[in-house]
Amino acid sequence: MSEPTVITLGCRLNAYESEVMRSHARAAGMDDCVIVNTCAVTAEAVRQAAQTIRKVRRERPGARIVVTGCAAQVEPHRFSVMGEVDHVIGNADKMKAETWRGLTRDGSERVQVNDIMGVRETASHMIDGFGSRARAYVQVQNGCDHRCTFCIIPFGRGPSRSVPAGEVVSEIRRLVERGCNEIVLTGVDITSYGQDLPGAPTLGKLVREVLRHVPELARLRLSSIDQVEADPQLLDTIADEPRLMPHLHLSLQSGDDLILKRMKRRHLRADAIGFCETVRRLRPDVVFGADLIAGFPTETEEMFESSLRIVGDCGLTYLHVFPFSPRTGTPAQRMPQVSAPVIRERAKRLRALGETALSSYLDRVRGVETDVLIERPGLGRTPQFAEVALEAPAAESDIGRVSRVRIGGHDGRRLYGKLLDGAVA
Repeated sequence: MSEPTVITLGCRLNAYESEVMRSHARAAGMDDCVIVNTCAVTAEAVRQAAQTIRKVRRERPGARIVVTGCAAQVEPHRFSVMGEVDHVIGNADKMKAETWRGLTRDGSERVQVNDIMGVRETASHMIDGFGSRARAYVQVQNGCDHRCTFCIIPFGRGPSRSVPAGEVVSEIRRLVERGCNEIVLTGVDITSYGQDLPGAPTLGKLVREVLRHVPELARLRLSSIDQVEADPQLLDTIADEPRLMPHLHLSLQSGDDLILKRMKRRHLRADAIGFCETVRRLRPDVVFGADLIAGFPTETEEMFESSLRIVGDCGLTYLHVFPFSPRTGTPAQRMPQVSAPVIRERAKRLRALGETALSSYLDRVRGVETDVLIERPGLGRTPQFAEVALEAPAAESDIGRVSRVRIGGHDGRRLYGKLLDGAVA
């Protein structure tokens, strides 16, 4: 039986929303459509979206192609003039069932992109087990009220808006009842959670509510956080709740104070280092990942070396490295640019440092026994989100379960482990 095809580019929130759109398109009877859910985080991401659309048309000449996501929201004209595209749908409209029903009617509007800045609510879209049988992603927030000078995403996502805690808890409870052992809370800026809700609850309060009201949930994770917004209740929960996984991915972007100011970030180098030190005191087994941009405008070699040093100063394990790419309409586009070869070279050095940091961490966990969430018969993840290749694959029926594993060696990217007899939780 055919069903809508969804191609997801970009972040985990996009992936979550793709599943919602798949459901809406299926219910509308759009089994012949291909939905391209685009990303706009870099100019390269937008170029890849256009390339993907052209490839889809070559491979599926009779399909109806619907383009949506952040690139469609901020650059609708770019996609509307492509002959391969049948419909361009904005980020607000893509989540509405009536939008997809409308596309099946004769004379439906080809371009439906409205003012995202006027959106004030984020609905909790109930979907069944997105992610895998092991892990599900739950959207708790959307949009962003900050204006970092390099970022176009607020104009693709609109203002920050939160899903009420009761709806979040209800969705998580339903997913756990269906057998999901790990939930990831996701959004664009989840540490801004609750500022638009009555009483202004914090992310820390939401996490407490989830863990208290869904005691059967084995593991709760957070997607990328802005460490400067971490509230005291979140820190308390990190310290005393073992079901909140000891892995935090931080929005650092740079390790140099002047570059951070030019990015219009709200933290300085010392703030990031202090946060990591505080959390590590509270939870010694925690590991950190971080986003870092190489070659931001005006970045000198000395400034870049500050970003290299912050990897060690914060004790980072996982790096997401982004070569700077100017986005039309952002203040950073108008700043003096670093040359493309230098940007590529700095990104390469950051990635190499990230590989060394990961390998060093994997060295430290040789020989330990740890709980691993089985994602596939031969693969799982530790609480710190390290991949574990299993020496003897688990049974198909064990996918999604938490198992005891003894860690052996590693290949620099993932661990090797042995599933202990009778140790499936």
